[in-house]
Amino acid sequence: QVQLVESGGGLVQPGGSLRLSCAASGIIFRVDTMGWYRQAPGKQRALVATVTSGGSTDYADSVKGRFTISRDNAKNTVYLLMNSLKPEDTAVYYCNARDPYRIRGDYWGKGTLVTVSS
Repeated sequence: QVQLVESGGGLVQPGGSLRLSCAASGIIFRVDTMGWYRQAPGKQRALVATVTSGGSTDYADSVKGRFTISRDNAKNTVYLLMNSLKPEDTAVYYCNARDPYRIRGDYWGKGTLVTVSS
């Protein structure tokens, strides 16, 4: 059974930092491209960042220079370090696992809420 379990969300003041974690099981973690997406109230889910099995990363323009995605294949965990948080970063953040060969569909976690507010 595939599980992606996010943690680390919460309430933070503007300018603050948070680190999200996503622990994966039931997949060949070292092969999959792992990603973080977010969905703000009233908006569609959108890409935040991805990291391939080889460590290549991609970021949404809105988070470049502030967020860092990383992965630990030994722990089957992907991280999202978020610095200089802004109120517009408020959203539910979802972990995603994608087969790079597209043989199977994506897997998603249930999400963790990040609220940036003073």
